[in-house]
Amino acid sequence: MEFLHNMGQFFSQFGVWGLSLNSFIESFFLVPPPDFLLIAMDLNEPNRALYFAAMCTIASVIGGAVGFAIGKWLGRPAFDWIFSGLQKKGNNKAKEYFDKVEALYNQYGAWAVFFAAFTPIPYKVFTIASGILKMNFASFMLASFIGRGMRFYIVSIVLMIFGEKIKNNLELVILGVTLLIVVFFVILYKKRHSFTKPKNETNIPELCKMNKKEEEKDFCKN
Repeated sequence: MEFLHNMGQFFSQFGVWGLSLNSFIESFFLVPPPDFLLIAMDLNEPNRALYFAAMCTIASVIGGAVGFAIGKWLGRPAFDWIFSGLQKKGNNKAKEYFDKVEALYNQYGAWAVFFAAFTPIPYKVFTIASGILKMNFASFMLASFIGRGMRFYIVSIVLMIFGEKIKNNLELVILGVTLLIVVFFVILYKKRHSFTKPKNETNIPELCKMNKKEEEKDFCKN
């Protein structure tokens, strides 16, 4: 924990470039999330909050692409090495994380990246795993850009409006927005499948009984 605190202090001394560097590295390595520095900078200069959110988003998505490349070219050994620091005695956290990510990909595809990018789920786990699992890169980047952008812009906009009063409840705000998005897309997914659901095949024998035309009767005999 002391190491992470020192890292946060290191990034903070470089202002917006430190924020960008923090956001970039956090997308593929174990450093503090950029949210803490973003919150501090938003509260200090609320008139520049949207600029900070933009820099944070761009740097994070570029870092996500680096994480994707690490996964694609270096594979599981790199994933296991990066997350080995999270392992406890007798508990292989790296393997546990990868198995969970793989299960989410199999079920949700690119949406898994979106929710990791938007919610407090460790985004770095998904960026590297995306490369290992050979996810479509364009889909990965789009999901990352939308998810990361929504997360950082919501934080900055809320702080611009409410300031210190909302600071301690930002995670609840993000969680609430996440739930709304999940509900929306679940409804959208169900509606789409109801529209695309194939109709029951026509019962040929019953159709033949009703047909009166001679040529259609001949077809039914065949």
